[in-house]
Amino acid sequence: MNVEEVKSRRAASSIELRNMESEDEMLDAWAGTSDGEFQNKEEEEELDALASDDENDGSDYGFDYSNIDDIQPSSRLPQTNFTVLSEKDIRHRQAEAIATITNFLSISPVDAGVLLRYFKWSISKVNDEWFADEERVRANVGLLEKPATSKRKIDKEMTCGICFEGHPFEKMTAPRCGHYFCETCWTGYIHTAINDGPGCLTLRCADPSCGAAVGEDMVLGLVSNEDQQKYTRYLLRSYVEDNRKVKWCPAPGCEYAVEYQPGVGSYDLVCKCGLNFCWNCREEAHRPVDCETVNKWILKNCAESENMNWILANSKPCPKCKRPIEKNQGCMHITCTPPCKHEFCWLCLGAWTDHGERTGGFYACNRYETAKQEGVYDEAERRREMAKNSLERYTHYYERWATNESSRAKALADLQQMQPVQIEKLSDKQCQPVSQLKFVTDAWLQIVECRRVLKWTYAYGYYLPENEHTKRQFFEYSQGEAEAGLERLHQCAEKDLQTFLEGDNPTSSFNDFRTKLAGLTSVTRTYFENLVRALENNLSDVDNLKGAAKSSSSSKASGSSKSRGGRAKGGSSRSGGSSRSWEEATHWSCEHCTYANTTATSSTVCIICQYPRS
Repeated sequence: MNVEEVKSRRAASSIELRNMESEDEMLDAWAGTSDGEFQNKEEEEELDALASDDENDGSDYGFDYSNIDDIQPSSRLPQTNFTVLSEKDIRHRQAEAIATITNFLSISPVDAGVLLRYFKWSISKVNDEWFADEERVRANVGLLEKPATSKRKIDKEMTCGICFEGHPFEKMTAPRCGHYFCETCWTGYIHTAINDGPGCLTLRCADPSCGAAVGEDMVLGLVSNEDQQKYTRYLLRSYVEDNRKVKWCPAPGCEYAVEYQPGVGSYDLVCKCGLNFCWNCREEAHRPVDCETVNKWILKNCAESENMNWILANSKPCPKCKRPIEKNQGCMHITCTPPCKHEFCWLCLGAWTDHGERTGGFYACNRYETAKQEGVYDEAERRREMAKNSLERYTHYYERWATNESSRAKALADLQQMQPVQIEKLSDKQCQPVSQLKFVTDAWLQIVECRRVLKWTYAYGYYLPENEHTKRQFFEYSQGEAEAGLERLHQCAEKDLQTFLEGDNPTSSFNDFRTKLAGLTSVTRTYFENLVRALENNLSDVDNLKGAAKSSSSSKASGSSKSRGGRAKGGSSRSGGSSRSWEEATHWSCEHCTYANTTATSSTVCIICQYPRS
């Protein structure tokens, strides 16, 4: 095959690769292996099951976990847009990418690795830049098309250009540029580069005037085992840290990486180590709250601003030394701590020598009251009141945020104990197979996930503008309904279950408990789906409320005229009316939680929320 045929063949292959939709297809074409082959069969089946669930139920929140057996609550989230990669998977992908570039560009694997590291492991980028201007790419990367001609003579010594000592040729080494230095100097040069960090992956020749790349084979052949391990570790991590679509799991000690496919689903995912986190900001999973709100909330919790607000709201500075002093009881006579020891009045901050019975004694201050009426302390009182209100508001949201986090941790611990211990015990007590008790695990999974969602809604509420009264009212109502449903579910799963665990014999009321717990789980899921949907849409339903009300009123007006005109045709729906009347006689829907109760079970009170029938 002549040179022109080779060039035309490469050009045709380049066009084919450019027309491919993704780098994954490029890898499939050249290496014959897709990314999915690095996942084991069990993971593929789990992802397929989750994908089919999403297609069937239409839920955009993913609370249906009927096909998941793992007790980790985060494993319920649909993850078809994520791939968890182990170190073995990363090395496979690196080897696959190197093989692709090697076969396609007809270069050595070492040169292919240099190219991929320079272009951040992007095969399409390597392809585009190489065929756009091969000479420029070689110059920038440091790849020589042909090795430099060696001028050394056999059986003679050479002088090293670094240590200026003579060495036999067997102890001299050079990259493709032909700049020979002794192995000792090369080892020291590479060792220093490795200790400096990941920059050793783009190491150039030791000659200052040369920009030739030093390949992986030369590096690993000269350095010690410890440096080899560091270099290979940098090489492995470069695939993740240079790739915009792949990030490391932030869990301490976790060595998994996660690849994200943009445009599908949310950023929340679960790693194989069990950590549920946001791929975008790498904080814990916080859907439905956006990353910006989460970052502001975490920063506020760690900042000193609330400490200063507390000091401003609950203390006053000593008039002499200016140290803040808190007064929690006692009279108005304050003595500062040593070495200051200044005595002053807490109300007016004047010297105590000017106070006594004539100013109101120890528990009042006439001077303060007079000055207050004249407006002397208005600004200081206003600042103190603002700081106090701000602190109380922050405390309100933070305490509930922290309480739900501790409740979630407790529920997760109960869930982990439930699977191996409590379920077996309940199965023995109630003579029920374990497969029939999955509704208990589902309820606890729901509780753990809802606690996480509810926790972050308090961060959302804190940053919701005060002037948007309608949105705030709608948010607080939706949050309150969801929280009330969650509390009922949590109480039923935690306390009502104990009755059946502590009993000695099977009870007939266990089936009623099953119906109640499963119903509460379904109702709570609905509440939280609605809450999540509303917050992800930034409560846009409130903005559309007026327009919807107008259209509803107009449709009612037109509908009333149609109903008056259609009464003469009413005799054709008797069978439908009879079926509806039969259904109403056997079932009734609760106006509070919308649960469909049966009259045989309860005809006056909802068995889920205990709300009376209207």
